[in-house]
Amino acid sequence: MIGRSAAGRALPLLLTSTALTAWSAPAVAAGMGGTLATASPWLALGAAAAAAAWMLGERRARLAQAAASAAEARAEQAAGSAARARAEAHSLRVLLGAGADCALIWLRPGDAADCFGVQEEARAGWLGAAGAREVDLAVAALRGGQENIERGLTSADGRAFRIVGRTLNGAGVVMVHPLPAGERPADREMLAGLTAVLHAAPAPAWLRAADGALTYVNPAFVAAVGAASAEEARAQGLDLLDSKARAAAASAERGSGAFQGRVRAVARGRRRQLDVVEVAGPFGIAGLAVDATDVEAARAETARTVAAHRRTLDQLTTAVAIFGADERLVFHNAAYERLFDFSPAFLDQRPSDGQILDNLRTRRKVPEQADFPAWRAQLREAYRALEPVNDWWHLPGGEMLRVVITPNAEGGVTYLFDDLSEHVALESRYNTLIRIQGETLDALAEAVAVFGSDGRLHLYNEAFLSLWTLDAQALGDKPHIDAVAALCRSRHGESAAFSRIRSVVTAMEHREAQTLRLERADGRVLDGTAQPLPDGGTLVTFRDVTDSVKVERALIERAEALEAADKLKNAFVSHVSYHLRTPLNTLMGYADMLREGMAGPLNTRQRDYLDHMRLSSDQLRALIDDILDLASIDAGAMELDLTEVDVGEMLESVAEAAHDQLETARVRLVMAVPRDAGRFTADPKRVRQILFNLLTNAIAASPEGGTVTLGAERRPQALSLTVSDEGPGVPPELAETLFERFESRNSNPRHRGVGLGLAIVRSFMTLHGGSVSVVPAATRQPGARGTLATCVFPLPGTSHQEAA
Repeated sequence: MIGRSAAGRALPLLLTSTALTAWSAPAVAAGMGGTLATASPWLALGAAAAAAAWMLGERRARLAQAAASAAEARAEQAAGSAARARAEAHSLRVLLGAGADCALIWLRPGDAADCFGVQEEARAGWLGAAGAREVDLAVAALRGGQENIERGLTSADGRAFRIVGRTLNGAGVVMVHPLPAGERPADREMLAGLTAVLHAAPAPAWLRAADGALTYVNPAFVAAVGAASAEEARAQGLDLLDSKARAAAASAERGSGAFQGRVRAVARGRRRQLDVVEVAGPFGIAGLAVDATDVEAARAETARTVAAHRRTLDQLTTAVAIFGADERLVFHNAAYERLFDFSPAFLDQRPSDGQILDNLRTRRKVPEQADFPAWRAQLREAYRALEPVNDWWHLPGGEMLRVVITPNAEGGVTYLFDDLSEHVALESRYNTLIRIQGETLDALAEAVAVFGSDGRLHLYNEAFLSLWTLDAQALGDKPHIDAVAALCRSRHGESAAFSRIRSVVTAMEHREAQTLRLERADGRVLDGTAQPLPDGGTLVTFRDVTDSVKVERALIERAEALEAADKLKNAFVSHVSYHLRTPLNTLMGYADMLREGMAGPLNTRQRDYLDHMRLSSDQLRALIDDILDLASIDAGAMELDLTEVDVGEMLESVAEAAHDQLETARVRLVMAVPRDAGRFTADPKRVRQILFNLLTNAIAASPEGGTVTLGAERRPQALSLTVSDEGPGVPPELAETLFERFESRNSNPRHRGVGLGLAIVRSFMTLHGGSVSVVPAATRQPGARGTLATCVFPLPGTSHQEAA
């Protein structure tokens, strides 16, 4: 049709162009003959007329074609109406053939349902209100997308119906069929099928008449009760249930018509647990028993396994949390609860994974995230992963958690949290200690080397390299002790010390420390040790003691010289003192004889000379006595003559002995002796000597007109005797050497002694087990001048029988 129309349009154009050409031909063919020039206009007019006639015919053809198209559309519409009519007729024939009393049909999704048979207004009276509602629900279900519906319906008067519905491409039909009252072939087929299934089932099944007699048993029942056949089981009335279970079943059947419970029974000669179902009805009593022994055993074993796993997981330090496929918490152990400080009530609610993460974020128990929702969504990808996901959580509090998220076969995940904070801290401290150890070893003056249990050098410091003139390159590959010994011998000569060190390094049992000293060929002296370590290694140290040895040898030589000098001094003192005493006694005897006039009368000057001689002799004898006492104390030969000493009488005797010195120095003596001073155990001669020496020093230190106080004080477990003066006191720089021998510190040149008095006082006090101190008087009485000397005797007195 398209070709024909194109041709129709082309032909008039061709004819028109021909006419125009002919019309203009005279001008072109002016040179032609006259005949042709005369015929040209008529030819053009004829061509134009032909073209007009053709165009009119073409228009008529198009009008006829449009009329034909409209007729075809009307024919198609009529054919569709006819098809729909035929479909409706076919549906009606189907309904009539199926025996439906009522049918609802719609051909398009939006069409209203046409009702055939019982109309809508009579449907409630026919089926009842509930039945009519069931029909409407079936129509709504099919319109909602359900393809097939088949359900039973009982009318108000007890009649049985079946509702059947089908839908296809938006069209649908719902039919209501009445069910016959009598037996149907389908019932017979269903009974045969159920019988075949029960016959092949492993679960015992039975049917009893109303009087309790068995009417049917399957092979599983026969095997369970131990009968030879079904006829034997029915004839003997065998039963799986005991009397108690049978009574409970009968009671339940009389009440609700059915019994269901788990009972213990003997099946196939063994105790089993059976899930029994019995239903009573017009057919009698039908029963089925399913063996649940294995299921119950498996459940119990599973429960025990789960409980054991829970107890095991609760003992782990690794936190475990298991989430199900619904992303809710299924299980957690105690470590998980402790690690994140969860409330047990919160975890008992089985929170979701997201709720737990939100809770942890609120309490800052998860890593800080710039986009927390995206991070949480990334974690949830583990529910769709195939491989475990490993992650590290750096918590704001400084904790370090290693997180492993493992997908479960059921669709959930298992979280494992290892708190590695302490491990990381320990590792950091360990690395720090290793670095500190290396720095410390390098800073040590001692040479240190550590050999492993394999006898190879594992650690050394710079001092070791320097001491043995080694280089780090030679020791870089952990040489054996033998190789190290060979390197040292090649540089410093043969030494047996390394053999002893090797015996400690390579010993397997009875490893004992070795201490050794070696002198190298270059004159250096080394002290070495080989100390076994707990890990099987050996710590070897070398210390250069060359200077110490030299000093030690010099000190030994000096000590020996001092000891010889001391012996010489003691021998000199002992001999000279005795040899001095003899002529001194002779001199003092002759002086006394002259003083008494045995050689004739004396004038005043002679008597003064004898008095000075006598005084000097007394001082010389006192000095010799002090030297002898010190020599006896140094030799350990002095012993105390202990007795009861009255404190008051002792102080009075000392004051009387110093009377002449007090008058000569014009110093006043004050006695401060309490009445309860009592008695104490001591050597009276030595106590008198102690107090006399202290009193002599106090008189010598006191200014003219000053006061010296001699006192006593009884303390708990001690007796204190004191001597104080009003002199200038002892300078602080002399306090430490106050009791040294031959150290005279009296500023008065008239009373300067040889410096043995305080040394003797200290020695005698030590023999008595007491102590002596000389301090400024201001320490006891603020504002006071002078010096305070205090002797403390223990009570009860226990003397020391050894020299000071």
